[in-house]
Amino acid sequence: MIQRILLNMAIASEAVLANKIRSLLTALGIIFGVAAVIAMLAIGSGAQQEILEQIELVGVNNIVINPVVEQSEGNVEPEEGTVGTQETKKNLSLGLNFLDVESIRKIVPGIEMISPEIVLDTEVTREGFRRTAKLVGVDNTFFKISGFELDEGDYFNQEQIQKGAPVCIIGKTIKSKFFSREEPIGKYIKVGKHWLKVIGVLEERIISDKSITNLGIRDYNMDIYTPLSTALIRYENRLMVTNSLIQEARRNRNNDQSGVNYHQLDRLVIKVRDTEQINSIAQVVSKLLSRKHSDVVDYEIEIPELMLKQQQRTKNIFNYVLGGIAGISLLVGGIGIMNIMLASVLERIKEIGLRLSLGAKKADIIYQFLLEAVMISFSGGAVGVILGLTIAFGIAELADIPTIVSGFSILLSFGVAVTVGVIFGIAPARRAASQDPITSLRYE
Repeated sequence: MIQRILLNMAIASEAVLANKIRSLLTALGIIFGVAAVIAMLAIGSGAQQEILEQIELVGVNNIVINPVVEQSEGNVEPEEGTVGTQETKKNLSLGLNFLDVESIRKIVPGIEMISPEIVLDTEVTREGFRRTAKLVGVDNTFFKISGFELDEGDYFNQEQIQKGAPVCIIGKTIKSKFFSREEPIGKYIKVGKHWLKVIGVLEERIISDKSITNLGIRDYNMDIYTPLSTALIRYENRLMVTNSLIQEARRNRNNDQSGVNYHQLDRLVIKVRDTEQINSIAQVVSKLLSRKHSDVVDYEIEIPELMLKQQQRTKNIFNYVLGGIAGISLLVGGIGIMNIMLASVLERIKEIGLRLSLGAKKADIIYQFLLEAVMISFSGGAVGVILGLTIAFGIAELADIPTIVSGFSILLSFGVAVTVGVIFGIAPARRAASQDPITSLRYE
């Protein structure tokens, strides 16, 4: 039995190699179908991995509140010769501040943690080297919500937080640029006008440029973190009315300019306990802030995880469509194999009759033509795998789109290709085996 199958395989191989051009054209549908499946699954896996990384960056179950610095409202100036309406009195808002934080913490249920942030643009100086960076005022809750871990050192303690101590935790890139030859813990670094003592270094977090752009987040490795109280006491508290702020506001009013940042906080992250309640909690927070800000919409509320999941659903639909197109390519390739093999049966009727007259059984004829179809689909699948890998890596390099090629996608596409060859090779094989030997030998 095995010898008979090997003999039929040898005959099938000779027939395929004898018609190389026809076999290649027959396999084109399989080649492109397999390549398309591998490339599309690679793009889909890359997109899913990117979404998961972005969700990890923004945190799970988070609501992000960002202040809107620039706002403008009022009536349209009446045209000449028309009667204008009276100017509407503008409501006053104190902006996003710690009073909002306390109100949200006390009133809104279902909140696990809340993390206020103050972000200040500054310059970092040490040993003759200077670089722009961001000083971020946070408490230890920020590191929990964001999933940061310390590479060395300690977090802020209660005494440092209460007294506004001049201490800081630096990102990994800050360490490499300012402390390349020594350990930073216990050393001082000048941030703006003040010297801060380094008490900790965060683990490096790799962030792609696309994630920074899409999520509107900072490069955390280049940030310097200090307690909120330190940022307010030693650097800037926008709720404190000073002579310089009054002068600046007066100048902006005279120049008809807006855009003065009057918010005490630059970001507020709320982590809720249950994902299903994240929308309802966001609505409650929105109503609370609207009442406290006198209906002035000088803030925006975002739910990054839901936005990312919606983006993932959109990409999945897109990948399903592309996968369907790739599947159709495989189907068309299978139909092409069947058509060519049926034509091959008509061309080789005398050969079939000769083999049957020499003692070959109908099963041998079926094996011969079925193996020819499988060989074509097998070789087409192998070439398609190579082409698919080339396309996937080419897209990643040229289009800057993340692609992940998995062994499952290769096995799936290759297995489907061989299966297509088997299924669409059965009909031609049966037709060849059904030929009458005597009629076949007389066929012209």
